[in-house]
Amino acid sequence: MAMLEVRNLEVFYGVIQAIKGISFDVNQGEIIALIGANGAGKTTILHTITGLIPSKAGTISYEGKDITKMPGYKLVSMGIAHVPEGRRVFAQLTVLQNLKLGAFTRNDKAEIESTLEMVYQRFPRLKERRNQVAGTLSGGEQQMLAMGRALMSHPRLIVMDEPSMGLSPIYVNEIFDIIQKINKDGVTVLLVEQNAKKALAIADQAYVLETGKIVLRGNAKELMNNDQVKKAYLSE
Repeated sequence: MAMLEVRNLEVFYGVIQAIKGISFDVNQGEIIALIGANGAGKTTILHTITGLIPSKAGTISYEGKDITKMPGYKLVSMGIAHVPEGRRVFAQLTVLQNLKLGAFTRNDKAEIESTLEMVYQRFPRLKERRNQVAGTLSGGEQQMLAMGRALMSHPRLIVMDEPSMGLSPIYVNEIFDIIQKINKDGVTVLLVEQNAKKALAIADQAYVLETGKIVLRGNAKELMNNDQVKKAYLSE
């Protein structure tokens, strides 16, 4: 049984069908990449999985439980964290306040402090800037904060939406290194990413989306060598 199972998922915005009966699995311990052009439905899939928008048909199961109709805040306590597109940090709050909000479903103060130290080890820059207002951080630092905030909930599955968007090449490399380290620490990753080359380089399996449908699936390294994928997503 896969950690996350999506079956025959259909999502509509009004009369427009955004997701057209897709099915895929995320196995525990893997990095799974969803790639495709803008408007392919990648973000919609993540929003549906994490309870932000409803599905019209199909099922979503997590660790054997049906979570199709479950609200997002309940999913956090079940071990699912979401790093949204555009970071969405609380700009008027400090770095530390943002991080502590990530632990809102947890009650054990000692465990929260232990997780905070783990996050600071993973992101030393956040420790340096813990009392700085989040809105004054650079884009790359805000992305690190969004990832650190998600880790504060102690997730088993983390879904990330366009983590490299708008970042300088140096920060892009750093963010992808951190994703791999998070995965090596035992967190399963479902990654939506415009930078297909980077995503496929770190992923185990990948799915290619076009207009709400999965058109290709398979081993990420093999997809990197697929002529169709190369032409559409990997050409310089």
